[in-house]
Amino acid sequence: LLNWLNFIYKLVLCGFSTVPACVFLCINGTMLFTLRSKPVFRDTCRYILLYNLLLADTAQLVVSQLLFLLAVCRVRLTYSACGTITTIVNLTAGISPLTLVVMSLERYVAVCFPLRHASIITTRNTAVAIIASWAISSINNLTRGVFLLEYSFENMSNLLMKDYCTDIAWFPSSLRDYYDKAYTCFVFVSAGLAVIYSYTGVVVAARSASTDKASAHKARKTLLLHLIQLGLSLSSMIYYPLLIALARTVSRLVFVWVQDVFYVVFVILPRCLSSLLYGLRDQTIRPVLLHYLCCHLRFPVEPGLG
Repeated sequence: LLNWLNFIYKLVLCGFSTVPACVFLCINGTMLFTLRSKPVFRDTCRYILLYNLLLADTAQLVVSQLLFLLAVCRVRLTYSACGTITTIVNLTAGISPLTLVVMSLERYVAVCFPLRHASIITTRNTAVAIIASWAISSINNLTRGVFLLEYSFENMSNLLMKDYCTDIAWFPSSLRDYYDKAYTCFVFVSAGLAVIYSYTGVVVAARSASTDKASAHKARKTLLLHLIQLGLSLSSMIYYPLLIALARTVSRLVFVWVQDVFYVVFVILPRCLSSLLYGLRDQTIRPVLLHYLCCHLRFPVEPGLG
């Protein structure tokens, strides 16, 4: 009886996070397919950047959900396996704020320098920016790896961890923790300033008689959306600190359920809202996205999508 109760308990706990994760993965997957389905999406720089953002968020959601299910089922991994998975999580997590910076600057150039937009924001320059964002995130992970030198990892590749796999359990270094906090603060402060600068430039340009008012207004709303997305990306960074603080104040049973709620709110939701916010707001993407989400029902499609 106890075994059955324990099984049902784990099933409910897994279902609470897995169901919304699967729903949002389907939406993200449909959005990714949508962004590759039409030439206008494949050849437009802002949609290429959106694809990169969604790809990183979706990959992070998949790996984070895998780690969560392994933790709920109390499955222990080897140090090498856990290190590989958590590195992928950290790599993809760093892409979102960097991509949002590039997307904000693209909107800034489109409004403030409309005549030079086509020459500055090219597919080649966009590809370089995407490669640079992945390179910066990769360098960050390599730098984190330097702190592993203080440990002796002889024969640890096949050694099972004492607890379930988390970044903290696999890499319990106080110096690494300080580095992570400093890097996170630097990236998000820099990204926030870039988005705010772009927003301010668009507001100033909107007052100019030579600026397209409708385009400037739309760009302002888009930049505000980028700022919200940046905040959502930052919220996932406070997931573990919140859990650590919570573990010291509540019972284990309460902690497990609150952990599940925090996981859905701070990890799953930020990873999927990009597709919903962009897909439903963008008049070019929306009819195509709804067409695929609603099993090929017909919706009015913007000219030029065929």
